[in-house]
Amino acid sequence: MATETTYGARDHARAQEGARAEAMPVVPAADWPEPPCEAGHLVWAETVAGGNYTHRVLARGTELRLTDLSGDACAHLLLYAADRPWERLNVADTVKVQWNAYLGEGVLLLSDQGRVLASVVADTSGRHDALCGTSTLVRNTRRYGDGTPQSPSPAGRELFKLAAAKNGLAPRDLPPSLSFFQGVEIREDGALDFTGSTGPGGSVTLRTEQDVIVLVANVPHPADPRPDYLSTPLEVLAWRAAATRPADPLWNATPEGRRAFLNTAEFLAARGLV
Repeated sequence: MATETTYGARDHARAQEGARAEAMPVVPAADWPEPPCEAGHLVWAETVAGGNYTHRVLARGTELRLTDLSGDACAHLLLYAADRPWERLNVADTVKVQWNAYLGEGVLLLSDQGRVLASVVADTSGRHDALCGTSTLVRNTRRYGDGTPQSPSPAGRELFKLAAAKNGLAPRDLPPSLSFFQGVEIREDGALDFTGSTGPGGSVTLRTEQDVIVLVANVPHPADPRPDYLSTPLEVLAWRAAATRPADPLWNATPEGRRAFLNTAEFLAARGLV
């Protein structure tokens, strides 16, 4: 089909309607073939290619499941309060307040205001990281020859800049991120050991405890020692559910977690949101 003319280009573009690629959003999300929730509750369905990114604003009480389809995805994650993005994921507080440097089921993702942005409600991978952040332009250029977003080896921070801009955020709004599906462990001497992934099919499910902006970059972990840029597709599914309530065991699992949930509930109640 000729595309030399405006009409030809239009007809070619329209002919692509309904075509599916291996990695792309599904719109509407309800067309996802096997939703993990009640019919009509799915609000986000996407497969993110290796070396790519995605973003979305999710309502409080949404469950977000990330799945490493082929074993070499690494989901670098940032969270922001949707209507006040100066309140954002604070990795240092997430680790410090909960006395735990390792992510997994039951961990709360905290802001610097002592409130819960999201909670980890399920985890079949166990290979995550709250210490190293994501890759940078300088690092990827040194290691792979390029780190720009359009290159074969984009850096996570460069992709985060693009996702942030689409939500009214600037590079200065990018704090350290969390990484899911590629882990590290701390040795007794303080050095880091890269533990990699558990293989295809691992998933982690987050529950949003406030309305949040979600930024995800699917790029290799910065501590990955393999010489090649290895990054495989990431499945992203989100559906309407309910935020954590006081009767939920997670609310009272630890004194620190209970205080974070109480801080969150008080803030939302003052705004008439609960």
